[in-house]
Amino acid sequence: MKRSEFLKILPAAAAATSALAQGGKKKPLVVYYSWSGNTRSVAEFIREFTNADILEVLPSEPYPASYRSTVEIAKKENAAEFKRPIKTKIEKLADYDAVFVGSPNWWGTISGPIRTLLCGHDFSSKKIIPFMTHEGSRFGYSLSEIKKICPKAELLQGFETRGGSAKNSADSIKKWLSTLSI
Repeated sequence: MKRSEFLKILPAAAAATSALAQGGKKKPLVVYYSWSGNTRSVAEFIREFTNADILEVLPSEPYPASYRSTVEIAKKENAAEFKRPIKTKIEKLADYDAVFVGSPNWWGTISGPIRTLLCGHDFSSKKIIPFMTHEGSRFGYSLSEIKKICPKAELLQGFETRGGSAKNSADSIKKWLSTLSI
């Protein structure tokens, strides 16, 4: 085999070796949007407990610092199913079989930045594992919206917690993760 041919196949061989070392499984990815930091706390626990890669979804233009102003904008965006422009792109989605998707619950569903991310990538044949922070509405109708946006993905059992409890949710997250087949 020529050196140039060998160098071309080296990355694929390394990836295959890594997957075999993990029992044939690929490392999961955690993607999330967090306005207040609550969803970020859950995302960080998931990353820590699964050794996943992590990617924060950032809107091109940040929401206002004012909670009330952000709530009003989010209400209008959700009503219009607006896809808020984002800076974030998943560079190598093919490298992941399972993707944890985190969002605050805004008006009963996923946030605009997460809607944009899901609409901008092909999640066919991926396992999507949702997680959500909320202040009483749990998942709302976010699971049906994710399924509508990503109909060819497998939606696994999600995790939800009150935003105020997110920083203290490590034990609940460990328990939930132990029930998943990823």
